[in-house]
Amino acid sequence: MSTRTAPTGALDRYFDVSARGSTIGREVRGGVVTFLTMAYIIVLNPIILSNAPDVDGNYLGGGSTPGAGFVTIAACTALVAGVLTIAMGVVANFPLALATGLGLNAFVAFSVASQMTWADAMGLVVIEGIVILVLVLTGFRKAVFEAVPRELKTAIAVGIGLFITLIGLVDAGFVRMTGNGGSPLGLGIGGTLQGWPVVVFCLGLLLMIGLYGRGVRGAILISIAITTVVAVLVETWADVGPTVVDNEVVNPTGWNLNVPSWPTTVVDLPDFSLLGTFNLIGSFERVGVVTVVLLVFTLLLADFFDTMGTMTAIGAEAGLNDEDGTPPRTQRILVVDSVAAIAGGAAGVSSNTSYIESASGVGDGARTGLASVVTGVLFLLSTIFTPVVSHIPNEAAVPALVLVGFLMMMQAAHIPWDDVEIALPAFLTIVLMPFTYSISAGIGAGFIAFVLLKVVRGKASDVHPLMWLVSVLFVAYFAIDPIARLLS
Repeated sequence: MSTRTAPTGALDRYFDVSARGSTIGREVRGGVVTFLTMAYIIVLNPIILSNAPDVDGNYLGGGSTPGAGFVTIAACTALVAGVLTIAMGVVANFPLALATGLGLNAFVAFSVASQMTWADAMGLVVIEGIVILVLVLTGFRKAVFEAVPRELKTAIAVGIGLFITLIGLVDAGFVRMTGNGGSPLGLGIGGTLQGWPVVVFCLGLLLMIGLYGRGVRGAILISIAITTVVAVLVETWADVGPTVVDNEVVNPTGWNLNVPSWPTTVVDLPDFSLLGTFNLIGSFERVGVVTVVLLVFTLLLADFFDTMGTMTAIGAEAGLNDEDGTPPRTQRILVVDSVAAIAGGAAGVSSNTSYIESASGVGDGARTGLASVVTGVLFLLSTIFTPVVSHIPNEAAVPALVLVGFLMMMQAAHIPWDDVEIALPAFLTIVLMPFTYSISAGIGAGFIAFVLLKVVRGKASDVHPLMWLVSVLFVAYFAIDPIARLLS
């Protein structure tokens, strides 16, 4: 239980640090943990965006050469993430970090840019962000959030806990795709754990669990730091190497993302030449109004509800939500998140959105926007210190996701499992997030099931009008492909 004390300075008063039972030191530490947990996006976003050609065969930031824009995309990814995460901390005072959305960037790369130029595709992202911002400023987005029953909000947080746990296990190579339809996921390779990177992950997870079980402050950050050193020593001794080289798997037991090593270069000048490379009207000329509307609608729904689920989960984990499961300053959180979508498109790095990995910093004690400011500053510093950031292996950071997933799973106790009208929608919400690798899919299934059960049990009048509207939209979201085929 946190002890609330009187504010000790201007920084404390502005961010309500003491009022929320935290300390400045704890906020700084939480901000660092969040950064370390999600810093992978600086490397992963360029991997996704720089190797996908647009309709003319050109690559983002690299002309006709795949991967040539990697460094530019990395720098712009870190820049936008830093600026918007600081804005989240200062404007909304909420421990939530933002960066290019995974899933959204893949959709832009493989489903949008394949039909138009990269500038046109980023223009669509800007349009989607503007639409979301209008919905926020008119109060619609917040109204939808408040119309969701509290128990479903709890289910969203629990589902995200399972989701990020699966992300951590998969990213570490502890769980892998088997290629077998009967059992699509399995333990390691062929049912056994193989390779030094998995060993490093297991050691990091056990260390983190041990420190947390002992009540050690900063357990997550300490574990990441120690595990990173161990990873570097292992790589120096065993020469493991990466899993993927030139988009081909060359070593299944290699490091998943970053190969740990002592950095030889500490500072490098960033390249921000992608900023402003977007076209708002080119997509309409390329694919027509109907296709543009469908693409924006798909982006919109994914962005719209991912953020709602994420901020609910973070607020619940931090103990900041009110009795209805609503985080403080919801409107400000949503405004910053909407602006982030616009900024991501305008900077040529795809839509930026709130990151559930922020839960790692919250799990280490963060309770205020000061942690977000720290995370944002580290993102900005990483634009010139990319060589250092790129040497922290994924396997050292993702144990934090497993531990935080456990903490979020504990909230399942607050769901009335004996009430089928809420328990079944909650169940679908929880299980479909990890099973589909999509927060939006889980939320959509839960909403639709909730409305359906109310109707079949003769309680349709109990459903909020906005829940009806959103459920219909989710039906359209799940049926987007046949709808698109019908209209085209």
